[in-house]
Amino acid sequence: NDLAHPGVMRTNSLEDTFVSGPITLVNPPVINPPFDEFWKTPHQMRELFAERGWIKVVAHQSRNVPHSGHEWLMKGAYLAAEADGILVSAVVGEKKPGDYIDEAIVLGHNRLREGGFFREDVHQTSTLMWDMRYAGPREAVFHALVRKNLGCTHHMFGRDHAGVGDYYDTYAAHNIFSELPDLGIKSVLTLEWWYCPVCAGVAYEGLCGHRDQKQDLSGTFIRSIIQGGTEPEPLTLRAEVLEVTGQCAEKYGFGSPFVTEEYLENRTPVMSLAAMDCTCSCET
Repeated sequence: NDLAHPGVMRTNSLEDTFVSGPITLVNPPVINPPFDEFWKTPHQMRELFAERGWIKVVAHQSRNVPHSGHEWLMKGAYLAAEADGILVSAVVGEKKPGDYIDEAIVLGHNRLREGGFFREDVHQTSTLMWDMRYAGPREAVFHALVRKNLGCTHHMFGRDHAGVGDYYDTYAAHNIFSELPDLGIKSVLTLEWWYCPVCAGVAYEGLCGHRDQKQDLSGTFIRSIIQGGTEPEPLTLRAEVLEVTGQCAEKYGFGSPFVTEEYLENRTPVMSLAAMDCTCSCET
């Protein structure tokens, strides 16, 4: 009920009439580069899984350029689910200044596969057109159902899933699934991954005993690396991801990998609609 919550603000900004009912697609959208390579309908995604022989598929939701914590979150969930493949479902949609630009998110994840950090046959980057509501555990349930529709059998949930500020407990999204009936998709619940200088690598909260010496792979820390203010440890952010993020900043972000007013005003939209000839009797 907090009017300052971004999801509440978004809903309150809408008009007071909502439309529901059966949907008929009369004008398929044209997906613009670079997203066209990664966009698939649920039917197309299920066909891709079948072609690859993926029976168990674990989904990873992302709205960030991936750091090594994300990478190991995916690897850990893949092993825990005994999965055949990982689907990165990158959220592209409504943006606010300071967010990562969509292009850097999608191409950054794809670079992990191109760089060999995931084998070609176990990793797929895709896009999901969705405007975040930041509804915490309730939105986590929605995310699980969306990825079930895409053909996934598992969905990974780490810390602060779909959260914002201090509105929800860190692992609120973990707790809600124990209160619900079977959704037809299994949740893979993981703790935090951080960089540990003592372990000399990325370590798992459930295993590493050096909590007092850990380096959180926080959004602020990773942003400082990308902006050039901090020299990264070798395993905090892959050099290949940092490189493609810079390339996206120049090619798509008007010099910045983060959303600016210029980006919002002048970016190429994710999708476009072709003009249609009007065949009705109205005057146009």
